[in-house]
Amino acid sequence: MNSPIYWDEAKAALSKRDKVMKKLIASYAGEIMTLRPDPFYTLARSITGQQISVKAADSVWNRLVTAAEKIKPEIIGNMPAQQLRSCGLSERKVLYMHALSNHFIEHKKTIKAWPNMSDEEIIKELSAIHGIGRWTVEMLLIFHLGRPDVFPMADIGMHKGVFKHYNNGQAMPLTEVRALGEQWRPFRTVATWYLWRALDPVPVAY
Repeated sequence: MNSPIYWDEAKAALSKRDKVMKKLIASYAGEIMTLRPDPFYTLARSITGQQISVKAADSVWNRLVTAAEKIKPEIIGNMPAQQLRSCGLSERKVLYMHALSNHFIEHKKTIKAWPNMSDEEIIKELSAIHGIGRWTVEMLLIFHLGRPDVFPMADIGMHKGVFKHYNNGQAMPLTEVRALGEQWRPFRTVATWYLWRALDPVPVAY
């Protein structure tokens, strides 16, 4: 695994324009987001984490890794629904995993083109897969493709971080959260990562 080349530039830019973000960045000096080399791994991990806590997602994921031995589309796609369910995946997520596996098997050329596609083009392509929504694709953009300016508005952890550090723990309207994110362009990915980092004892990874 490697790390984004823009990280130091992003830290400097965010620290200069945002005192709260400057403090967060200083709190985790020396830490950096790592990128996953395998897009299928990232998307499968993201499906596992949909709408459940980080702790619960880790538990289910660890059981899946043990059962599958390797997280590959050909392996996950051929695992019976009952076996996937025994790992802790819901019935819907089993369908999503199989749909994702089939897409990777059938669209290898398109997947290789992702590095040259825009964020929105990739979101449009993958959102056509059953069970893959914008948030799931955004995790791919962040943790596999390393895109610098992703702001996952549907992410609960990001919102918790904003509420905690920018509004004394109180909820904020979506318009205000979105406006705060605009201040972090073109490095909203990095700002989001630090908000995540401040919530969990270990760095978030997909």
